[in-house]
Amino acid sequence: MRTAGALGDVLASGGVLASGDGVNAAWPGGGWVLWAAGAWAVFLAAHLVLNGRWWFWLLPSLLPPPVFAALPALLLVLSCATGDLTAAVVAGAALLSGARQSGLVPGALARGKRRPPPDGAVRVVSWNTQHWCQSTDPEPFYAFLRGLDADVYLLQEYHHDQFNGTYRLIDDERRLRATFPGHRAVIARGLITLSRLPVAATVETAARRTLRVDLEMPGDGRILATFNVHIPVQLRLISPLRADFYRAVRTRAADRAREYRGLLGDVAGCPHPALIAGDFNTTAAIGDARRIARLGADAVALSGRLCPTSWQARPGLRWWRLDWVLTTPGARVHSYRFRDPRGLSDHSVQEVSVSLAEPDHPATAGLRIRHHDEGTRHALPLPGKDRPEGQ
Repeated sequence: MRTAGALGDVLASGGVLASGDGVNAAWPGGGWVLWAAGAWAVFLAAHLVLNGRWWFWLLPSLLPPPVFAALPALLLVLSCATGDLTAAVVAGAALLSGARQSGLVPGALARGKRRPPPDGAVRVVSWNTQHWCQSTDPEPFYAFLRGLDADVYLLQEYHHDQFNGTYRLIDDERRLRATFPGHRAVIARGLITLSRLPVAATVETAARRTLRVDLEMPGDGRILATFNVHIPVQLRLISPLRADFYRAVRTRAADRAREYRGLLGDVAGCPHPALIAGDFNTTAAIGDARRIARLGADAVALSGRLCPTSWQARPGLRWWRLDWVLTTPGARVHSYRFRDPRGLSDHSVQEVSVSLAEPDHPATAGLRIRHHDEGTRHALPLPGKDRPEGQ
């Protein structure tokens, strides 16, 4: 790869890692900056080459994406302070080469003045519920859902964790319908799509952790295809000293690849404008981000956040963005924001307003379309093996 090669050239030029005698004279003992910059550059070169190509690299790619900008930027400042020009060159090259891994969205700072959504736009929320109020009181959970007041809800993890790598499906349908009497519900695969809009069809997908529901938009009844997505998480929360830990990572890497291949085919074969949203368990630093880029246009710049994040490992550690909203041509996102889940989930709520930009010309030949059929009894269980706690 060019970026990895460029880093290699910088490291190799003039014996960089072995020639720190004179370059740190401005700060005695400052040669460690050069070594730190070189070590990071070597790691980054390996990351750019192996990420998304070797299953094991799913583990290093779990670093918080801002590290890919913050660490080389810090090394660049320190190298300037020490007067180490070679370290500055290495750190600067690493900063430029790893910028796309950082998850930073400079375009969010130049998005201009907000404009109200046009007539006919609908409000959509996507949220990983963290096992459907398993560890929280149902009253505030349902009150929070109701308070989001969305036209369409794309909800993930409609099941309970067994805390042994598996989960069980649940049936909270009666309460769900009582809470949302004006919404239609489609429930399958541990996913729920709730919609005030008429449901035109549910469409079978090759991706087994995706629920596609086609909706009739207000006004002329054109179709918006919604893809409610939950990509498998990378690992089990067990000791990395156990062989089972690495077997699970390898198995899940294959599962994730199959899911993305299926989803790419599902979206490519959809004749309608589409909104693809959910928990992708993928950051900008993970190789699968390349697959996400092929699905549709990322709407996150509309959030106005330079460093958008949506998941926290622990309270106060919201450093990762795992949740995405994408659109295909014909679907337009007018606003995008992350909403605080108020302790009800480790994922933020994604809220967007969406409209259709162009007339839709249905071409449904060849699609496996089923009439709308509601109910938990129609849920298609996902493979429960190695499912981790808290995801």
